[in-house]
Amino acid sequence: MKDTVALVTGASRGIGKAIALRLAESGAEIAVNYLHSQEQAEGVVAIIRGNGGRAFAVQADISELEQVKKMCGTIKDELGPVDVLVNNAGITSDNLVTFMSEEEWDKVIDTSLKGAFLCTKIIGRTMARRKTGRIVNISSDAALLGDMMRSNYAAAKAGMLGLTKTAAREFSGYGITVNAVAPGVIETDLIEGMSEPKREKQKDMIPMKRFGTAEEVAEVVAFLVSGEASYITGQTISVDGGLCMS
Repeated sequence: MKDTVALVTGASRGIGKAIALRLAESGAEIAVNYLHSQEQAEGVVAIIRGNGGRAFAVQADISELEQVKKMCGTIKDELGPVDVLVNNAGITSDNLVTFMSEEEWDKVIDTSLKGAFLCTKIIGRTMARRKTGRIVNISSDAALLGDMMRSNYAAAKAGMLGLTKTAAREFSGYGITVNAVAPGVIETDLIEGMSEPKREKQKDMIPMKRFGTAEEVAEVVAFLVSGEASYITGQTISVDGGLCMS
């Protein structure tokens, strides 16, 4: 991936961080997007630079069109036009559907789904003009199975699958592939507070009887943005130890 510019949204920690590090390992130059976690984002950049790569951190609220435009302009000035877009940024705000507030619904939809749409909209234009590009949307098994107390999150991640398929069709004539990765239960800080009984119950539901790692998700993303995946588009790949089988 030498001379390839990749933008990973929400890349300061967890799955986004693992993806940024894995793509940098392949030679890509990385724009590490963050909203609040500047120190963590700079830490990711430091690791990449320490390994001889090129990267910088860029702050933006991807649910705001003007901020997305500004971010893309900054990336172009720093590294060049984006060749690889990984729409990873997402948040949770849990509640039962009957008690969930409009604010809890909107902020999750805005970050995960609207953010992916806006980044695809702006960066997709440049990719189409250049007739090349890779887009990977980080969805979730929650989109396929539902998730207790996370109707907002499941809806946002399901929306990303529809966006993936539509964008794949629209961009197919421009040398651009668009795919989705749907992680299952992954060992990140989002589940650090999970009680041991709940962890064991969750593992019992997974055929492989363990949680996945962010690095395992990153490997699938690295494949999808590589030349070896040039004939794969509009697909969703679950990385979940067999939790969801269609």
